[in-house]
Amino acid sequence: MTLATMARYEEARVQPIGDRAIVVGGSMAGLCAARILHDVVDKVVILERDDLPHGPESRGGAPQTSHPHAMLEAGRATLEDLFPGFSNDVLAAGGLELDMTRDIAWYDHGGVVAESATPLSALYASRPLFEHVVRERVRDTPGIRFREGCHFIDYQHDPASNRVTGVRFRDEKGTETALDAMLTVDATGRTSRTPAWLERHGYPSPDVDRVTVDVTYSTVCITRPPDAQRGVLIAPEPHRPRGAAMLPVEGDRWEVLLQGLHGERAPVDRQSFLDWADTLPMDDISTQLRDREWVSEIQRYPFPASVRRHYDDLARFPDGLVVTGDAVASFNPVYGQGMSVAALDALALHHELPRGIDGLGPRMFERVDDIVHEAWRTAVGNDFTFEQTTGPKPFATDLLNRYAGRLVARAHDDGMLTEAFLRVFRLERPATSLLYPRILWRVLSP
Repeated sequence: MTLATMARYEEARVQPIGDRAIVVGGSMAGLCAARILHDVVDKVVILERDDLPHGPESRGGAPQTSHPHAMLEAGRATLEDLFPGFSNDVLAAGGLELDMTRDIAWYDHGGVVAESATPLSALYASRPLFEHVVRERVRDTPGIRFREGCHFIDYQHDPASNRVTGVRFRDEKGTETALDAMLTVDATGRTSRTPAWLERHGYPSPDVDRVTVDVTYSTVCITRPPDAQRGVLIAPEPHRPRGAAMLPVEGDRWEVLLQGLHGERAPVDRQSFLDWADTLPMDDISTQLRDREWVSEIQRYPFPASVRRHYDDLARFPDGLVVTGDAVASFNPVYGQGMSVAALDALALHHELPRGIDGLGPRMFERVDDIVHEAWRTAVGNDFTFEQTTGPKPFATDLLNRYAGRLVARAHDDGMLTEAFLRVFRLERPATSLLYPRILWRVLSP
């Protein structure tokens, strides 16, 4: 399910249904879920273990926020619906609106893709700035309260009614306490404890797909001339398991990322960083790293595997509980899907709430599975172009990869193919749109 195939947010669809809801985790997924729940309950409490910053700063418990993140169109449009003026807030805080093919040189399959005939604008900013804009909008929403420095312990559970009735946690003072709620949302990310909790309480635990990519990322920020509003993205390929990005962000900076897959370890010292950049097929990044001032330390982040939990297949699941964001599925970060999938997950929750709390979890998981399917097919499918990738391979992956590779190679000279590919990449259109007759002909013709 993508932006084109999913109904947009419509506040008038929902009615008040309860007193309080709890969101465990103040990530982008948790923030979006809290905004949706605000439409139907009097109070929303966000329990977060970190002390959340009041500016665009990386969170201690989320080291991945130091690395570049793309805001795909599906995420931007959905966040604009949930928080009117979101895009303007990002721009006012120093973010940039650029065209993905005119302002960003996208190198893949041996060349740079052609410019799309249709503008494909996108927001460029650091992940902390995107989170800050959304977090402050949530802070300003009456009825939503953050409780920081709180550590989740367990769900409260009533076996007789098959219902989660709240949570137990250590509060800001370290005191164990309980909080009742008509609905609890797990937005705790990859380390979610819900699967183990389900197993302990006699529920089936979701099957897990784990696709090992063994990626490491290293990022440094360098100065950028204010008028240099351009960037570079270099996709890794099987013969060169190294990729890179240089993206313009707020504060007249470029975020420069180097990534290595399957044994290629991204560098952590300056000279190795420069040497690595010299091996890339475009010299833009290497040149700027030598010419510009470095304004941050090198940050490295490992990502061993994409993980997908199949909550949609469970025969039993407690009422009063849903799971969202990376706690359901997390993808190789190179594809920049996390924030957009989190926003679309919240949209799925919005569409299921009018049908009531009973059975909400399984209904939402069915919708979320369609969202995850599109993102997973793009990310994991492409990861299997590397023969070292291990894990469950989606159906017809090898055939689709050969087709996608030919499409991207043809896109070096065909802006229509560039647009078709990027609309799928941005989670605007389903991957099946790449099989439309006009696209098939341009890809497969002699």
